[in-house]
Amino acid sequence: MNILALDLGTSSVRGLVLDGDARPLPGALARHKMTLTVNDDGAGTLDADTYLAGLVACLDELAAGGHLHDIGLVTTSAQWHSVVPLDAAGEPLGPVLTWLDTRPVPVAGATGPADPDAFHQRTGTWWHRCYWSMRLPWLRAHTGTTVGRFVGLSEYVLGALLDAAPMSVSQASGTGLLDLRTMGWDAEACTLAGSRPEELPELAPATWRGRLRADHARRWPALADVGWAAPVGDGAASNVGSGCVDESRAAVTVGTSAAVRLVQHLEAGRNLPRLPDDLWRYRVDHDHVVTGAAYSSGGNLFAWANRELRLPRGAELEAALARVPPDGGRPANVRFGGDRPPGLAPAGSGELRQLSFGTTATEIVAGLMRGLCDLVAEDLAELESTVDRSVEVVLGGGAVAASPWWRNAFGAALAPRPVWHERNPEIGATGGALVALGRLRDAVGLTDIVRTDEKHSYS
Repeated sequence: MNILALDLGTSSVRGLVLDGDARPLPGALARHKMTLTVNDDGAGTLDADTYLAGLVACLDELAAGGHLHDIGLVTTSAQWHSVVPLDAAGEPLGPVLTWLDTRPVPVAGATGPADPDAFHQRTGTWWHRCYWSMRLPWLRAHTGTTVGRFVGLSEYVLGALLDAAPMSVSQASGTGLLDLRTMGWDAEACTLAGSRPEELPELAPATWRGRLRADHARRWPALADVGWAAPVGDGAASNVGSGCVDESRAAVTVGTSAAVRLVQHLEAGRNLPRLPDDLWRYRVDHDHVVTGAAYSSGGNLFAWANRELRLPRGAELEAALARVPPDGGRPANVRFGGDRPPGLAPAGSGELRQLSFGTTATEIVAGLMRGLCDLVAEDLAELESTVDRSVEVVLGGGAVAASPWWRNAFGAALAPRPVWHERNPEIGATGGALVALGRLRDAVGLTDIVRTDEKHSYS
């Protein structure tokens, strides 16, 4: 049995075919770039229907290439925190707010949770602009018409294709409205959001499987009888795809953004271990949680530098970076896109320091990359305090895959911990498939990791 794995990212939507062990099959990949609208006012949005069209185009491309035969399951890894308001007919009333959007603020008179610590422990989140508890009232105030209901990006695009698209507990945990122990909507969080249950997505049970609508089954007949699993949050999926599925290993993933995370086995109904003040906690599935910290900057730092600083290309850039020590470059505050929760720094908080007329573009980009390494190192120490041990680290994601210097900088910043690099570029899709299959433990044996200090490993 092969698996069709969808990856609903921020900068692109991808579809790829995996074998029964969740390994990508050569050539069976379709990718469509997405345009993220980012403005100085803190906007970070996607167009819902353009995104849907990109997903459809990926499926058409895979079908045209003959890659959709022998598919036994469709799985999805999808970005957390997104939200789009819909009218009564299910049509978008505006763009999709992504994790990068920093505009939502409390509406007049709102006071937040009665006990912020208890709220944080129950939901794993804060009353913060990233979560639906603050986003939904702000959207109502700015939409200009009556909102029928709210969904995330994955529920919107899958809802257009399937007979039903309930929200997984993994995606629901990213809204900030889910009680992580009971795995139902949290009453206080919903009150803060000003939402009744009928305005929120239905929650998918652990065994849920969807089916294509009849018109789409005719378009892709090879998928007509194939079940679709509920989506997994992209951060959780990346941990699993990196082989970081227990307390011995943390994943550091650098894609468009970045995060450091640790997975623990914790079934529904069990009491949750105490969560430190500065860390979040979400659900991987009904049996596992993931705890960590995230950053609005990641590969987008390099993309900005490459666009604005006219960096040298390819081997020339790597040769220039090789002359900069792993802890070198110019000091930088990498909060270009503001803070992820619980921080409140607005978009535009980035800084470059100690510049001179002799400063090179290579030194600037090295400082940006090292700046992210230092943020991760600080939060990793906090994460280790929750398990009372030092952990190994596995680096993953397209940004670190593309830069040997960045991998070495992480190795230096996180020493003396062992630091590995996962060479599979599709860790999100692989991890999402393994979660859907209930095979998290198998992820350790499927990883393709090498030590960052083994120079020959990157040939």
